[in-house]
Amino acid sequence: MNQVEPLPFVHGDRDVMRVLLDRRADGSRPGQRHDEHHVALVIGGGGMRGAYVAGMLRALERAGFQQGFDEVYGASSGSYSAAAFLTGNAADCAACFHEDLATDVFINMRRLGSRKPVVSLDHLVDAIGKRKPLDWAGLGDMPAPLRVVATDTADLRPHTLVGMRTAADWKRALRASASIPLLCGPPVEWDGRRWVDGSVGEPLAMARALRGGATHVLVMLCRGADDLHHDADAGLSLWARALDRIVPGLGTVAQGSRRYGADLRLITDAAHPDREPGHLLAIAPSRSAEIGALCIERDPLREAVRIGDESVVAAVESVAAERRDLDPA
Repeated sequence: MNQVEPLPFVHGDRDVMRVLLDRRADGSRPGQRHDEHHVALVIGGGGMRGAYVAGMLRALERAGFQQGFDEVYGASSGSYSAAAFLTGNAADCAACFHEDLATDVFINMRRLGSRKPVVSLDHLVDAIGKRKPLDWAGLGDMPAPLRVVATDTADLRPHTLVGMRTAADWKRALRASASIPLLCGPPVEWDGRRWVDGSVGEPLAMARALRGGATHVLVMLCRGADDLHHDADAGLSLWARALDRIVPGLGTVAQGSRRYGADLRLITDAAHPDREPGHLLAIAPSRSAEIGALCIERDPLREAVRIGDESVVAAVESVAAERRDLDPA
C-alpha cells in the first residue's frame, strides 16, 4: 500500500470529499439522495482574490460535482461565483476575472472620494451579465438553493437574505452581499433594512451551514497559509474598529487576513467552542499568484484561476488515491 502524502493546502475532514465522490459515482442529485447526508458548499468573499475560488469552482463543475451539493452559501464576491456555479456557468465566471474584470472600468482607485464607487458593481452585474449571461431568474428554482449572506448595517450582524423571486431581486440581493461604502457603493435596502458586504459579519458561513443542518461542508478559501495573520486571536485592530464606526464594514473587510486565520482554526479544530457537530473540509490556493483584493492585472488573475483549479484537482485526486489504497478492489 502506498502512503498518500497529505496536502498542506487541504484542511480538515477529508470525509467531506469522500461523500462527494460517492455521490458522483452514484449519480445522486439534490432531492433524490441515496444517503442521509446534507452537504453544503461555502464560498467567501475576498474581492479579486475570488479568482482563486472561481478556478476551484470551475474544477468542481468540470469534474461533475455540481449535483453533489444540497445548498450553497455565498458572501460578497463569493455570492456571484456561487450563482454562476449553481447555474452551470462556473467556467465563464472564472474567465470573467481576467477577461472582463481586469480593467479600470471595474476597479479604479482614482474614483476614491468622488461620487462614483472605486468598484463598479454595475459593471459586474450588468456588463458582465450581458457578455457571459447568467440565468438570474432560474436561481430561485435551483434544486440546491443559494443562501446569500449579507450584513445588517444596524449592528454589523450577518443574515441570510430571503424573498428573492425575480431576476431583479437576485441582482439586488447579490449587490447587498457585496456593497461596501466608499468602495462599492452605499448600503443596499432590502426587506426594510440596509445591507453591506456579507464578509463583514461572516467571512465564511460554515458555522451557519452546520447550524442549518449540514452534516458535511466544503469551504473554498481565497487565501493560502502565506496570506494569513500570524495570530488567529488578534481580532480587529484599533484603527479597523474606528473605521467601522465611520464607514460600516470598511475596517472589518480590510482585516481579512486576521479573520480568515480564525476561520481556519474552526475548520481544523473539532473541539472548537463555536463548532457545531459535522464535517468541515477547506481547500485553499496551493500557492500564491501575488494578487490583492483590488488587483486588475490580467496575467496574475489568470494565474490565480489556474492555481485554484489545480488545487481542487489535486485535493480530489489525493482523496481518491487514499480510497484506492484502502480498497484496491
